Amino acid sequence: MTGRSILVTGCSSGIGHDAAHGLRARGWQVFAACRKPGDCARLRDEGFDAPLIDHADAASIESGLAEVLEATGGRLDALFNNGAFALPGAVEDLPTDGLRSIFEANLFGVHDLTRRVIPVMRAQGHGRIVNCSSVLGLVPMRWRGAYVATKFALEGLTDVLRIEMRDTPLHVITIEPGPVTSKIRENSIPHFERWIDWESSARAEQYRDSLLKRLYIARGPDRFELPASAVTRKLAHALESRRPRPRYYVTTPTYLMGAARRILPTRALDWLISRG
Repeated sequence: MTGRSILVTGCSSGIGHDAAHGLRARGWQVFAACRKPGDCARLRDEGFDAPLIDHADAASIESGLAEVLEATGGRLDALFNNGAFALPGAVEDLPTDGLRSIFEANLFGVHDLTRRVIPVMRAQGHGRIVNCSSVLGLVPMRWRGAYVATKFALEGLTDVLRIEMRDTPLHVITIEPGPVTSKIRENSIPHFERWIDWESSARAEQYRDSLLKRLYIARGPDRFELPASAVTRKLAHALESRRPRPRYYVTTPTYLMGAARRILPTRALDWLISRG
């Protein structure tokens, strides 16, 4: 795979950071994008080209991709849309502007970057676009309505794009991780504090008993949690297989919930998820 290039977003930590290192070790030229200048500087110290790309900032998407294409002579073999954040809170407490903010980053920015990359891949006659969804793109979970909404939307948009690209040499692929070691919980706290007025909520006691403990109290790994390298292994197959699968599950909960969604009636699935 020597010489093949990939742009990976959301590389400051977790899945993106591991993917950048893992793919470079496999011979890929990795452009490890981050949304903060300080994280880009740290990635450059680790030996990466690290363009500044914030999915919520169209200007950074345009300039970051231009930087990548200048470095590759106008070619790009693959795109891994990984950058995203979470905004925990009950749906009834979620301001519409907060919902807009997470859609800007988790869906609209992904769409913008993807649309800019497609003409490049069409012109060169090949390319792979891999979108990082989640088990929460398959099934819902309480307190995660904003994130679930973006991932359900990403699933649908990716499925349609995959079908539409059947008459091109481009492959469109979805990866659906379950619990994976990352900083997504820690990174969600500023968004929660900005948008959710939990003390005024009818569910204030439930916040105290449940969500606040999960957000602010450090604890061990989640049940079935896997390291980010588990995602990188599936990503490598998606990128390097002659015939990649349309979607890749990662972690036991994703397999279980994928099966449960197909098999169980809605009320039964609601009951099962509520017990978790």
